[in-house]
This record gives sequence, structure tokens and C-alpha cells, in this order.
Amino acid sequence: MPSSRVTLQESSEQPQYVGHILQGDFILRARVELAGHSQDLKRKLGWRVCPVGDTDAVFVDACLYGDGVAALRFRHEKGGAVEQAVLSIKDGEVLQLIRRGNVTIFSAAHNGSPFSASAQVEVDLGDEVDAGLFLESQNPQDEVASFFRDVRVTRPAKPDFRPYHDFIGARLEILDVFTGKLEVVHSSPEAFEAPNWMLDGRTIIYNVSGPGPGKGVLRTFDLETGIVAPLDTAFAKNNNNDHVLSFDNRQLAISHFSADDDGRSVIYTLPSTGGVPKRVTPNSPSFLHGWSTDAQWLSYTGGRRLTPGGPEKFDIYKIPSAGGAEIRLTDSPGLNDGPEFSPDGQYIYFNSTRSGLMQLWRMKTDGSEQEQVTNDEFNNWFPHISPDGKWIVFLSFNQDVKPEDHPYYRHVYIRLMPISGGQPKVIAYVYGGQGTINVPSWSPDSRRIAFVSNTDVV
Repeated sequence: MPSSRVTLQESSEQPQYVGHILQGDFILRARVELAGHSQDLKRKLGWRVCPVGDTDAVFVDACLYGDGVAALRFRHEKGGAVEQAVLSIKDGEVLQLIRRGNVTIFSAAHNGSPFSASAQVEVDLGDEVDAGLFLESQNPQDEVASFFRDVRVTRPAKPDFRPYHDFIGARLEILDVFTGKLEVVHSSPEAFEAPNWMLDGRTIIYNVSGPGPGKGVLRTFDLETGIVAPLDTAFAKNNNNDHVLSFDNRQLAISHFSADDDGRSVIYTLPSTGGVPKRVTPNSPSFLHGWSTDAQWLSYTGGRRLTPGGPEKFDIYKIPSAGGAEIRLTDSPGLNDGPEFSPDGQYIYFNSTRSGLMQLWRMKTDGSEQEQVTNDEFNNWFPHISPDGKWIVFLSFNQDVKPEDHPYYRHVYIRLMPISGGQPKVIAYVYGGQGTINVPSWSPDSRRIAFVSNTDVV
């Protein structure tokens, strides 16, 4: 799509359409608005997929009618009757169409809520199809305006991809959490992950993953110029997606798979402009997640064998940023991960499976007063507190993912809730997961977040 927002106008019986020629599996998603208040069932818009150049052929539509009804429309054979399956949702603004082989799945949601209704059909459309957005009114006197926002065409990972071995490309997206404005500012076939946003307001730091020559390095992206540049980390060239800036942005802490520790993750600190890292954690694996506001402490997840020969148990630890003895802060059953200091210095927010699903928790910085923050049907990961201390943004997986896992290339939500509590709101519908928002990525003004979504080359 040429833009994340497409405006189409229609005043004849022929639909307006803009699309792509695609092959294989794909995911189509958009936030839609049909202007006006007509209840005319002959007005409709949505996604359309059909063979290239054959208007009377088989097809599949993810369709929203003028009266708010959402339906999966389809034709099984050339010149045949059009059938439809009506979804159990009215006035859904977020339309998603997934193609998996010959199966097409249409899901719809009210903007700000999870997908709540879906239908699917098996239609042989052929490998190469024309897929795009349409707007249609069969009343020639009716002038229809429609808005398509947050348009995404995604090529998912192949069904036989090998986790942590096979990778697809990445998109860096910027979201205004209050207006909903969403923009792709950078995309690359090279996989990258986990953006940090610097205090200058224009610089993003991320790590490179994937099998290419850049795997494990850190890079900066300039939001004003679009320039990508290397960030010098000297010998530490096998970094993972757990890297965090100190609150004053003078220091950067990283998690590097150290050859001296049999390739296990070790935490180091260095100047945020680059330099030679200094080792902090004596034990490994250690995965960084936070700095204290005074830059005196680091919080992280550590895997430790609590009994000789026993399995590694992952809990929350903190350690002086200058080095020293680590302090264990959690000892509950299950996995504890993602610890991040709040900007007021009073709490560490984290995620834990101790109650069953992965949920958000918080505790005092000494590990006391541990209390649950979320309690819903999702697996919630990586709480990030806005710099003004008012909001929590986090990543939510569905229950088709194990609570202790946060894999790549899944349908996930980024959600927002007040720091004081309340019902979380979906602010982004994302194909991603691991690497999407593992580390703090708020803008300095607490209005925007940076995150990574994934797609193979389209």
C-alpha cells in the first residue's frame, strides 16, 4: 500500500479499489471508517482477494456493510452465487483477513478491543492473487467516502520456520498512544528488535537479530533523517534484545552472549554514545530489563540453579550498576521476568506466571509488597511505565502461547492502562511478539511508543 491511510470516493456502480499482487500466505489489516450515517446495505467496504484480472472469478471479501454488519463474502466457482458468513459483531472498525493456503479467515474488532468475532472459508484462489481495499455503493446517487488507516500487508513466517534460527524482516513503527496515529518509519529485510527511545527525541537504538552478518550488533536510527548507524560496543557483538538506557541517558546497559560464559547472556554497561563495555553480573544467564532512577542499580532476570544439578529457576534480581553481589527479589513458583523500575523510584514492575497465566505484577524495590496488576485472559509481558509515571504499556499474547513463552511471529496486542489501574485498552494490533517491545520504548514526552512488527519481503 502506498500509505497507511487511503481515501477512496465512489459515485457509480463500479467499486473503487487499490491493491497488490501477492503470492502465498499473507495477513491484511486495516482500521476502517465509512463516512456518513446511511444504513444502506448496498454500501460496503473492506478487503478483497481474487485471482488476477478476472472480475467474475472466485473471490473472498472481508466486508463491512453500511449498517455496520461484518461479513465474510465469497464465491466458490467462476460465475457462481455469492455467499456470506455474518460475524457476531456490529460496527467493527478493525478488519483483518488472513490467508493460509486455501483457507481465508476474517476477524473483526472494535478499535481498542481484542478481536471478538471471526469466520473462515476454504476457497481455491490460486497462488497469485490480487489483494486490496475496496469501497462500493450500488446506488449511483450515493457518494461514499471511506477512510482506511493503519493499513498493513504482512507476509508471515513460513509454517515450517525454525524458531530462533529462521527470521523474517522488521518494521519500526511509531504510535501516538492518545491520537492513535501510527506510522512505519523504517523497514528492512534484516531482522531487528527492541527499540529504545533516547532523550533527544529523535534517536532510536535497536539490536539486529537473524542469520545475517549484522546479527548481535546495536544500531541507531535517526527519526528525522532516516539514517541508520552502528553503535560501538567494542567486543560485545552478540547482543540480544535486552538493552536499556539509564534515566539520564548517559549510560546504556546491554545483555551480551559471552563466549567466556559458554554463550550465556551477561550484563554490561557502557556510555550511551558507545564504548568498551564493563561487565556487571558475575553470574549467567542474566537478561537486563531496568535501571533505577539514580542509575545505581540494574534489574534483570537471572537463571540460577538453586540446588546442585537442578534445573535453572528464573527470578528477578538486582545488582549495583558498578558491580557487586546480586540480590534475589522473587522466589515464587513459575517464571518471573521483565523487571523495570518505575520513574518515581518506588516500584519494580515485572511479569510472572505464579498465578497461572503470565500477568503483570509490581513490588517495592527491595522485593517486598508483591502485588498483582493485571488479571485477565491474556499472557501479559514486559510492563513499561511512561516517563511521566501515568501509564503502563505492555505486550499481550493469546492463550495459544504457553504462559512462560513469548515467541516470534504471533498475533499480539500492545495494550495501555493507567498506572492507577483500570481496564487495559488495545492500542496496536501487531504481527510480532519476541522483539516487539521487550524494553522501554516510550518517547521522552510520554505521548508515543516505538515498537517492532514483522513481515517477510512483500
